[in-house]
Amino acid sequence: MAAAAPSEGGTVRTTCAYCGVGCGVAATPTGARSALIRGDAAHPANSGRLCSKGTHLGETIGLEGRLLYPEIGGRRVGWDAAIAHVADRFSATIAEHGPDSVAFYVSGQLLTEDYYVANKLMKGFIGSANIDTNSRLCMASAVAAHNRAFGEDVVPCSYADLEAAELIVLVGSNTAWCHPIVWQRIEAARAATGAKLVVIDPRRTETAERADLHLPVRPDGDIALFNRLLADLRARGVLDEAFLRDRVATPDGFWETLDTGGDDGLDAADRAAFFDLFAAHPRTVTLFSQGANQSVCGTDKGNAIINVHLATGRIGTPGAGPFSITGQPNAMGGREVGGLASTLAVHMGFSEAERDRAQRFWNAPTICAGPGLKAVEMFEAVADGRIKAIWIMATNPAVSMPDAGAVRAALAACPLVVVSDCIADTDTARFAHVKLPALGWGEKDGTVTNSERVLSRQRRFLAAPEEARADWDIIASVARAMGWGDAFAYTHAAQIFRDYAAQTAFENDGARLLDLGGLAGIGEEDYEALEPFQWGGLSPFADRPFSTPDGKARLIAVKPPQPRMDADFPLRLNTGRYRDQWHTMTRTGLSPRLSAHRPEPLVEIHPDDALAHGIFDGGLARVESRAGASIYRVAVTDTQARGTLFVPMHWTDSLSSGGRTGRLPSRDRDPVSGQPGFKNHGARIGAYSPEWRAFLVGAHAPRHMGAAYWTRSRVAGGWLTELAGDGEPDIAALLPEGRRMEAMDIRRGMVRAVVLDEDGRLIAALFLTRNGVLPPRAWISAQLGRKETRSAELLAGRAATPAPDMGPIVCVCFDVGMKTILAAIGGGGLLTVEAVGQAVRAGTNCGSCRPAIAKLLEPERRLAHG
Repeated sequence: MAAAAPSEGGTVRTTCAYCGVGCGVAATPTGARSALIRGDAAHPANSGRLCSKGTHLGETIGLEGRLLYPEIGGRRVGWDAAIAHVADRFSATIAEHGPDSVAFYVSGQLLTEDYYVANKLMKGFIGSANIDTNSRLCMASAVAAHNRAFGEDVVPCSYADLEAAELIVLVGSNTAWCHPIVWQRIEAARAATGAKLVVIDPRRTETAERADLHLPVRPDGDIALFNRLLADLRARGVLDEAFLRDRVATPDGFWETLDTGGDDGLDAADRAAFFDLFAAHPRTVTLFSQGANQSVCGTDKGNAIINVHLATGRIGTPGAGPFSITGQPNAMGGREVGGLASTLAVHMGFSEAERDRAQRFWNAPTICAGPGLKAVEMFEAVADGRIKAIWIMATNPAVSMPDAGAVRAALAACPLVVVSDCIADTDTARFAHVKLPALGWGEKDGTVTNSERVLSRQRRFLAAPEEARADWDIIASVARAMGWGDAFAYTHAAQIFRDYAAQTAFENDGARLLDLGGLAGIGEEDYEALEPFQWGGLSPFADRPFSTPDGKARLIAVKPPQPRMDADFPLRLNTGRYRDQWHTMTRTGLSPRLSAHRPEPLVEIHPDDALAHGIFDGGLARVESRAGASIYRVAVTDTQARGTLFVPMHWTDSLSSGGRTGRLPSRDRDPVSGQPGFKNHGARIGAYSPEWRAFLVGAHAPRHMGAAYWTRSRVAGGWLTELAGDGEPDIAALLPEGRRMEAMDIRRGMVRAVVLDEDGRLIAALFLTRNGVLPPRAWISAQLGRKETRSAELLAGRAATPAPDMGPIVCVCFDVGMKTILAAIGGGGLLTVEAVGQAVRAGTNCGSCRPAIAKLLEPERRLAHG
């Protein structure tokens, strides 16, 4: 395998910290905690391109908010004391209550080496399978569908298939926002080859806007749609009978009992158009993501999609296959080494032979008896006392888990909660008895695996801050303190990688596709220089049997679910990501640029539903479910289907009193995979009409809000906090010390106050009204830290000679607003996204704003074409 130097001229080649696309990053340190970030042109996943989040990674690598020292009970301690405490408490709990009384909850943010050591410790030395990962919340149903169909969790496609496809089908994926670099490849393929694009999604997302055909499927209507598609293709004679005979095992009665009932919610003409496209284009790639997986029938959705590809032979050939695209940077790596409670290690299950093989390879004193508790079950076991000690690594379940209120109650009652993280104050860390400081992105070394099975290196380019340590080092230290020193005597990540590679090959004999045995002897120098490579090749099942006993894939009979209805909560609630934010915003929330696009959590609602519920655009609304409630800013939009709501997943107690979406979904989950169904819950909505509304711009965020609703976001030099409440606001508590100037308008109930420091620089500005209009936020935010601005302008909330208003930010990469784009379109007669890019640069970097630009172009295009 070719090796290349990991750095050239101070530039370090690493891999992005965000989604499962796995983009290569070239990081050039420019200071102790700063770096120039560019895309790695040599990386196969992105060829130098980066999305908005990757582009602005350099804004997120400072030490603000970092956990830098071990703590026990809120007191700083040394590492020896912290390790001994965790080891002693875990050992004592196991001795008294058994190995299943402890658990690890881990994360796709971990590197493969971290995952490997955690899995080895729990399953082979503690002897329990109670280790699960937050990937359970996003990818578990795809894993289960792969295992049922292929006999192994193998994604059978590559990004290169997009360039070879005639038809690309996106199921439950707002790809332009959630996987922008994949979206760029799709756009390029369509431009080069004329490939057609179908988007299957209840929402008319930015991705759906650009499709040749958008199918607004009913929530959880995917199985009905794909079963009907399969029946239609069979009736047309489009099935690949030779492939079915030679490479697929079809259950008895499969075709006779194929369930084509159920309501997919689609117009018959749209459905027929989709079937015609699918039949006419043999080179079809179907990409499915969280909209399919995060469902109480997510595994069956995955198998319904896979069934169509197997039955038509559209797998194992260029430009064809079912393609699960992962959410997290190392969800795949965690799956490979056993990070899920439902697998053992290196794609092995829990048969007696596999358990014996793992125990002998690890030379372990014991081995887990079978699958452990999956994420939702795990926290239920914490709540009822079966689990008495839990170690949470690099994730924030107090926010991200469904029914997050119940998770918080469980953690509050747990005798021992250990949290290892790079962030000091997360919603989860507030429940920790022990905090262990971990390295963050840019500080740690190891490997990750992306959605197409490309294994890449994450490399260090920043010094470890204070006492933070690598996750694998922390875990191994605890294992040694528990008495297993020889098995965890790791001093370098390369040693762990060698173990992992060797275990993939141990007594494999071709039974499993995952086999990295050729790297089992890799030295530290070659490990440092390891180039990205794809295990299994471009098309893993092109020239080898499937990983089943007979080498044949399986068609899996699946039935459409009954519609989920709740008369008391009649709306259907969907949750998801925003374009420029990631998970619970502990990293992206540090970036002013990334915060500009959607600074507040919005509930999106169709105009008809808004009218029926007395809700208006820009107002506030309370969303309730059977699990909980939260307040959101309202966005009325016809892109939302009638009878449905959409809310984002990102906001936490650290950033908002509202927008807490984790409070809303129930613990209902897929019976096969255990993955929670975040996408289809009963809800109701009502207007929240506060007595006053305000916003506060400040160099520092206030500690005490005194408001029913508040949410804050980064701006250059400080924070922007939106507030709303009842009664009398505590203005004094909101404003810092300094020279204060105020203005009041009794008629409108308006209060305006600005605070300057001793040098005359603006350090805070508060604008409050009871029945008036608040000024725009952008100009006053830009005055933070400046002393040239006149007091009258500050109190007015605008410059005496206003600069052109660029409007809401569309392109975060280049800070281009909607009004700037519209002016360029109108002034230059622009008709294409590319022309807009040439004029104002918008859309020329990550491409995630290109659908929004295209929508702004529509009136000009209609005018040009009469």
